[in-house]
Amino acid sequence: VKGARGRFPVKLIYASVLPMILVRALQANIQFLGQILNNWWSGMPLWLGEYTQGQVTGGLFWYLAPIQSRQDWMWFLGFTSQEPLAITARVLIDLTFMIAGGAVFAIFWVETTGMGPEATARQIQNSGMQIPGFRRNPQVIEKVMERYIPQVTVIGGGLVGLLAVLANMLGTIGGVSGTGLLLTVSITYKLYEEIAEEQLMEMHPMMRQMFGD
Repeated sequence: VKGARGRFPVKLIYASVLPMILVRALQANIQFLGQILNNWWSGMPLWLGEYTQGQVTGGLFWYLAPIQSRQDWMWFLGFTSQEPLAITARVLIDLTFMIAGGAVFAIFWVETTGMGPEATARQIQNSGMQIPGFRRNPQVIEKVMERYIPQVTVIGGGLVGLLAVLANMLGTIGGVSGTGLLLTVSITYKLYEEIAEEQLMEMHPMMRQMFGD
């Protein structure tokens, strides 16, 4: 439709919550390494890791272990016997790991799944759309996208990491992990968007070109 206008959504959580799975997988691999060292290295120093019945209770690997529930940090309610200073350090490490890791993996996810500025500019160009006030040129569109996508990707990735840690710390209904809760909400909302998009394209067949159908 000549003269039709639309919006290209650059959401705050642009890379979705899938990069969080990669961050949690990295944390799980670190803990798995600690378990291997504990089983095969009888002289492993306590500063590296201390284990009781297969559970890490001290050392570097304990500080790198993610906070799973309120029992891991609420010393003031008697849930754990760890020192408050050590618990505070562990919480800060988990927050830093998730926020920084979320931002890094979000950038990686955007660049490898065709959501970066260059790929987005090509998508807009191929759809026959253009940004008002700018030339219809992929390089020009890419520069416009570079004003928003990288910044939103980093902020959104860090925000999802923060929400995942807070959900674990405060607890969720049913005991679901913070990452699992965010993933469920993301998938549900994505399904809603796809249904709405299909209805839009049925009402306006010309919109299919925008979505590459």
